[in-house]
Amino acid sequence: MKIQNNQINRRNWLKQVGTLMAGTLFFNMVTANAKKTNPTILLVSGWQDVNIGDIAHTPGLLHVLETFLPNSKIILWKRSNGEEVKKLLNKNFPKVKIIYGGVDAGKNAENPEITAAMKEADLMIHGSGPLLVGADNLACWMKNTSKPFGVFGTTLQNPNEYHTSILKKAAFIFTRETLSIEHLKKAGISGDHIAFAPDATFFLNIKNKEKADQFLNENGLENKKFICAIPRLRYTPYHKFNPNKNGWDDAKIKMVEETNQKYKEIDHTKMREAMIAWVRETGNKVLVCPEMTYQVDIMDELLINPLPDDVKPFVLKRGYWLPDEAASIYSKAHSVISFECHSPIIAAANGTPFLYLRQPEDTIKGQMCYDLNFDDWIFEIEKTKGDQIASRLREIWTSYPKAAEKLKRSMDNVSQIYSDRVKMMKV
Repeated sequence: MKIQNNQINRRNWLKQVGTLMAGTLFFNMVTANAKKTNPTILLVSGWQDVNIGDIAHTPGLLHVLETFLPNSKIILWKRSNGEEVKKLLNKNFPKVKIIYGGVDAGKNAENPEITAAMKEADLMIHGSGPLLVGADNLACWMKNTSKPFGVFGTTLQNPNEYHTSILKKAAFIFTRETLSIEHLKKAGISGDHIAFAPDATFFLNIKNKEKADQFLNENGLENKKFICAIPRLRYTPYHKFNPNKNGWDDAKIKMVEETNQKYKEIDHTKMREAMIAWVRETGNKVLVCPEMTYQVDIMDELLINPLPDDVKPFVLKRGYWLPDEAASIYSKAHSVISFECHSPIIAAANGTPFLYLRQPEDTIKGQMCYDLNFDDWIFEIEKTKGDQIASRLREIWTSYPKAAEKLKRSMDNVSQIYSDRVKMMKV
């Protein structure tokens, strides 16, 4: 009888434990799901401040996250530490906490604020960029947490062994052009967690209307009655303005300078042909403007001084700016013609048609424009004549509503892609 009672008591105890464990499991599931309604995301982005495209990656992705994950808390681990860009982000994203600091050789954070952010965050995201720029930041996350991370809108062309080792452990990888997906396959990385998500600059929503309007009024630039033109050398001369010559040796610098010297006139004479056609046939103005700081110094030589005398009075220029002012100016421009990739993207985000003159040295990132059905507005510069660019610009100004509708369709597609990718993140 005693044995029977013990068995009954044991069965009751097991039942109670089972009920308790089930309740605990249910509580944990509910708690986990509750966290997912307002996750904390650690975003590493902001690689440099000498390029409005690199600056624009960050506010673009912040806008993606606030749009499609409106209840999330975002901590921005910003790599560059420029004061003007810091003010820009604080003004437009006051709820986002911004932290700074590097990673040491042991892949540990050098700033306690970063360590605290990693403990708090549910997910880490690597923002848009030309490669896995924040590889060390991700390695630090991997060493100090077991929580997921992913990549959003980044070119991953020929990833090296270090980058590949990190990417193989990513919960999601969204490349900013479809060609990067092929590069990942060659590196042994594939799966349903990999997809195309264009550069987050396509979702840039910040503006500086007051500053832009002042510039437009002072220079007699009327709404939709001027175009913008952006120059670019084949290789960005980082050795001229980065510390230690950007780590380049003499052979690299020689190659960069010789290539730039060889092609700068060949390339820009084609852009000038479109500028000349615009001025002579419409009587309207051209604003020559920079995407990178160094381009301020090449505007006169490559785009203004060689113009015919009857065209020069219609051409203006301006110095380096931040992406909020550029976005406001581009929104008022009729069209943007650019050798750089991101000014066309900023224009597109503001409803302005563009022509992207693509140089072969400018990585595979230009593929994203083909991926978004902008084929008619992209010109591979070595396969293009100046009159072809002028002709396409003429098509835009003679059928502007058609161009605007084409742009809207592609931008609606961009928004849908971002929405779908955020759902794939499963935060």
